[in-house]
Order: sequence, then C-alpha cells, then structure tokens
Amino acid sequence: MARRVLLKLSGEGLCGPSAFGFDPDQVRAMGAEIAALPARGIEAAVVVGAGNLVRGRDLPADLVPRTAADAVGMLATTANALVLAEAIRRAGCPARVLTAVPMPDVAESFTADRARALMGEGEAVVLAGGTGRPFFTTDTAAALRALEVGAEVLLKATTVDGVYDRDPRRDPAAVRFERLSFEECIERRLGVMDMTAFTLCRENRLPVVVFALRPSGNLARAAAGEPVGTRIG
Repeated sequence: MARRVLLKLSGEGLCGPSAFGFDPDQVRAMGAEIAALPARGIEAAVVVGAGNLVRGRDLPADLVPRTAADAVGMLATTANALVLAEAIRRAGCPARVLTAVPMPDVAESFTADRARALMGEGEAVVLAGGTGRPFFTTDTAAALRALEVGAEVLLKATTVDGVYDRDPRRDPAAVRFERLSFEECIERRLGVMDMTAFTLCRENRLPVVVFALRPSGNLARAAAGEPVGTRIG
C-alpha cells in the first residue's frame, strides 16, 4: 500500500452521463472515495482537470489566443476543485484547495511544503490551476505535483479500465495490459499521457496506475496496490 498518492481526476469524473457541468451524485460519490483514503492511512492529493466545463485547447484560436485559452482552463479547474473539496468535507474528511494561480479570496496558493504539511495532518489536498503556466496539460501538472509532494504513485483515473493495445471502444478485440514499462509505452505509442508528463514520470521513476473510476472502490484498490487497471513503471 502506498503511503502517499496523487490522483489525476479528469473533469469528466464530476459530470456523469451529461458530459457537462456537475452531476451531484457523481460528485458526492467521488468525494466519498477520496475521503476514504486518509481514513485508511493514505495521504492523498488530487489534481483535477476541467473537461466538464471547458478545455482551453478547444477554444477557437481566431477568438482566444492560446495563452488566454489556457488561463480559462486553469480557472475552470479551480471551480472544479472547490466543488470537489466540499464533497470531500461532507464525506467526513477535511480538505483544502491549493491553486497554482494566485486568488487569495478563493483558495490558498500552492507550495509543496504546504501541501505536504496538510497531507501529513490527514487533509485531502485538491490542487487546482494546472501548473499555473500556459502550454502545459493537467497531466503534466499531475506528474509535476506528484513529484513535488513526494507521492509514491500517480493514479490516473479514466473512463477505461486500463491501457489497451488499441482503442477498446472501437475494437472489442483490444487487449488490456496489466503491467508495462515506460519504454514499452513509448515503443507501442500507447499515448497514456502527454509526453512531457510521461517523461517526468519515467525520468523520476514514478509509477503510474491507469484505472477506471467505476465500479466504486477502484480508487481504494489502486491506492492499496491491488491489481486494478494497468501499472506502468
């Protein structure tokens, strides 16, 4: 079992079947699963995306330049983090939002020391604002923050139950891998995460577990080191 983990949660993990906004049942369920980790003695940080609200890269370039579009995405992750933190608190676990984009009236600014201290006190820490800089994805933010807070594993929650040799949604004959090395992922061009994030994990020997959010309990199983999804590294 890992002592400290970082969960990368996509914005879609908060919106349910509607594919946009917030699904109250989904948010409550996700908050409860994260809240259960500190209760099990696992220190937990979460980097949340914003796909349920807006992706900066999807905004038209002739309307919004990339730097501004990425700023919009970073602000959207903060909205998600605030909602998720409330759900974690209502599930009985203290939670704090730390953001890479300074907004003192809304949330504390991120520092690695502050995040580690809060995690050590049993709080779930929700990390918003991406890296705070344009041109980086929330996958890269997750890898960077995992290294900064000293996480032992990066848990990447998706809608698919692991890494396959091809898209299982298009090809029912696709084969799921239980374990992969970083080198195998590169050779097979599996596209687990963007290359910047992937390189950070590989160079720092940070294992990555790709798993499906559902059924309930998968997060706890992945954090406990049980064979769920695909382990890379």
